[in-house]
Amino acid sequence: MLDYGTLKIIWWLLVGVLLVGFAIMDGHDMGVGTLLPFVGRSDLERRVVINTVGPHWDGNQVWFITGGGALFAAWPVVYATAFSGFYWAMMLVLWALFFRPVGFDYRSKIHHPLWRSVWDWGLFVGGAVPPLVFGIAFGNLLQGVPFHFDRYLVSTYTGSFWQLLNPFALLAGVVSSAMLTMQGAAYLGHRTEGVLQTRAIRAGVVAAVVLCLSFAAAGIWLQSMPGYRITSAIDPAALPDVLGKTVLREAGAWMANYARQPWLWLLPALGLGGALLAALLLLQRRALAAFVLSSLALVGVIGTAGASMFPFVMPSSSMPDASLTVWDSVSSHLSLAIMLWATLIFMPLVILYTSWAYRVMRGKVTTAHIEAHQHTAY
Repeated sequence: MLDYGTLKIIWWLLVGVLLVGFAIMDGHDMGVGTLLPFVGRSDLERRVVINTVGPHWDGNQVWFITGGGALFAAWPVVYATAFSGFYWAMMLVLWALFFRPVGFDYRSKIHHPLWRSVWDWGLFVGGAVPPLVFGIAFGNLLQGVPFHFDRYLVSTYTGSFWQLLNPFALLAGVVSSAMLTMQGAAYLGHRTEGVLQTRAIRAGVVAAVVLCLSFAAAGIWLQSMPGYRITSAIDPAALPDVLGKTVLREAGAWMANYARQPWLWLLPALGLGGALLAALLLLQRRALAAFVLSSLALVGVIGTAGASMFPFVMPSSSMPDASLTVWDSVSSHLSLAIMLWATLIFMPLVILYTSWAYRVMRGKVTTAHIEAHQHTAY
C-alpha cells in the first residue's frame, strides 16, 4: 500500500483530472447549449445543434457526478465547508441543470414555436449558468473564503451570496464561461456544416480571444493579490488536523510555486497558446484539431489554478490557520487507498465506453438528417 503522504498527492491530482474531464466532456455540451439560441436561427437549425450533443450529454454527466463524489469521499471537510459556504451558488447550479434533461427530452415533443423557444432558452440557462458559477467559485477560492472552525471543528461561513460576486470572481467567471463556450464551438464546428459551422467557428474565435484576454488579466491581477503560505512545518504523513498549522496571508504568495518550480509556467502558456491555436485552426475550418487544442487549453487554465494554490484547497480569509490543504482535509489512509483502486478499475471503463459511443455516433449532423428523422431525433 502506498504511504499516506503519497496518496494525498495522488488524490489531489485525481480530483484535478476529474475537473479537467468534466470541463472537456461535459463542458463541450454546455458550450453547445450556451450557443444554441445564437448559432441556430430556425427551429430546424436548432434541432441540428441539439442533436450534436443529444446522444452524449447524459453520459458526460458522469464526470460531474464522479467529481462531486470524489470530493465528498477524498476531502470530506472541504466538501462540507464548501457546500455550506457556497450553498446558494450550488443551488443555482442545480436549478440551472434541471433544464437540461427536461429540455433535451421534451423540447421537440410539441410542435409549437413558443414551447420550443422556451426550452431553447432553458437549455441555454443549463449550459451557461454552471460554468459561470464554477468560475466565480474558483475566483473566491483564490481570494480566500470567509469561514472558521470552533473548538469542536464545526465550520461557520460568515460571508453572503452577494459577496461571492466580487470583481475578481466575476473575471474568473468570464474565464470559465469563455473556456467552455470555445470548447462547445469547436465541437459544434466539427459536427455541423454550412452556415451552422460558419457561425460556430465565428463564436469559437470570439470565445478564444475573450478567454486569452480575461485569463491574462486574471494572471496579472493574481500577482498582486494576497495569497496564502504555510509557515509551520508540515508532515505529509500525519493524521489530518485542520488547525495544526500556521498560515501567513501576503501579497504575491500565489506565485511562490512558480518561483520554486519554473516549469509550472508551461501551464499558463498552454492555456493561452492552446486557445490561440484553437482559434487559428477554427479559422482554417480544422474543427477537430481545434477541439483538441481547446481541450489542451482547458488543461492549462485549470492546471494554472491548481498549481497556484497548491497545497491549499480552500483558504480561509477570516481564519487563515483554518485554511484547508491537501495535507489536512483528507480522508483516512485506508479510504484513499480503496478509492484509488476503484478509480484505477472504473475510470478506464468510463473512458472506453465514452470513446466507443462517440465513435459509433460520429459524423456530421445535417438538416437533411433531422428532416428524415422528425419523430426520433431530439
